[in-house]
Amino acid sequence: MNPDLVDRLAPFRAEALGRGIPAEDVERWIGLARPSATLVTGGDGPVVGRFGGPLLLPADAPDPWFPLLATLDCAALPEETTGLRLPPEGHLLLFGFPEMTYYGGTAGEVVYVPGGTPVEERSVKYPHVFGEEGDGFDATDALAVHEQFPQQELRLAPDISLPHHFLAPSPEPGGETITLPGHPRAWDLAEVWQETYGGVAVDGPLHIGGYAFHECTETDPVTDAAADADEGRRHRGDSAELPAPDEWTLLAQWDIGLTGREGSTLHWVIPRQDLAERRFDRAHVSFFWNP
Repeated sequence: MNPDLVDRLAPFRAEALGRGIPAEDVERWIGLARPSATLVTGGDGPVVGRFGGPLLLPADAPDPWFPLLATLDCAALPEETTGLRLPPEGHLLLFGFPEMTYYGGTAGEVVYVPGGTPVEERSVKYPHVFGEEGDGFDATDALAVHEQFPQQELRLAPDISLPHHFLAPSPEPGGETITLPGHPRAWDLAEVWQETYGGVAVDGPLHIGGYAFHECTETDPVTDAAADADEGRRHRGDSAELPAPDEWTLLAQWDIGLTGREGSTLHWVIPRQDLAERRFDRAHVSFFWNP
């Protein structure tokens, strides 16, 4: 990892040591740091995508169910910046809607358009927002949220990320959660990161890679979302098993902040192997809100 990024963690280290957390525990926690890309809507960083349209899809691609949030230029998001093995070219389209789902359902999807693929601008009345013809769906609330979706260029700000969570699933059958293995002071260290995060990390609405978080992070939102994806698979009667939750990673996180969805978050997560294989059909989107 870029040493300059690690140097940003000096306030975290100083605060943790000042609270009497043993140095070996502090350094072990810092060893968990990951690079990430925070995408911002101002500043002088390179443009790497945009919030909103136009919606550009291959002619044979199906109409998306969820609205388009962002289009990202993969070539402008290298692995050393994001910590992710994104495709070296082409575009990632992030679709989603900030609304609760049930039975492990997804709140969005990801579409990858390889470089050089012919595309056309698509006009879509997204069914999740507008409903389907004849279904009697009242779109008033969904439209009020969708009309606030941002429409701006996204610029790159290299960032660094530490875990916000401090609990993990128990390895014992029937167990619930345990302190993050190998980190007996995980709760204290996560608390220090929560309190120093604002002076270390970049403030921006969209994060690519790194650790997932939301307002009430105790367990890893990625493994929670992966468990939801598996619940959804079983609810659909799909017999094809998904990778274990610890084999998934955060693709993107949107800190929403729209009127009516204050304090909510969307996470796009994906199995690491799928990402390496440029397969995005099993990506899962989870929604968190603490209204």
